[in-house]
Amino acid sequence: MNALSRVFVFKISATIIVWCVPMLFFPSAVLVAAGLPHQPNDFMFIRMLGWAYLALCVGYAFGLRASLKGLRALGPIWVGIVSNGGACALMLYFGLTGAWGDMSAVIKFILWNSAAATAAITAGLWIWGIRGKEPLA
Repeated sequence: MNALSRVFVFKISATIIVWCVPMLFFPSAVLVAAGLPHQPNDFMFIRMLGWAYLALCVGYAFGLRASLKGLRALGPIWVGIVSNGGACALMLYFGLTGAWGDMSAVIKFILWNSAAATAAITAGLWIWGIRGKEPLA
């Protein structure tokens, strides 16, 4: 497995475990207990966001499939750079400006670690995806 494949595996796994499953399947009471503010309509927008993250993982799976064949699929690579780079910038901005002040330590831990992970994923996609030497898919 090459470095780009490892980036995709990490991205897909982390997204499903840390974001998709909790946002889609955790009961509202668990989300509130974890420190998220109560939302009307049983966290409808959180659940839709979880589904959107799952859709991104489908795209990343195509990038993973290409990378396992020794190819670079630029579509999933660029989607990953925009998605993870943007998420990282937003999390850093809101974290550093104190916007997470009322959130629980658990949520803050997840957000700070997600900021670090999205920075690493963005860098990995740039280094081994955009600047990689494998042929394009």
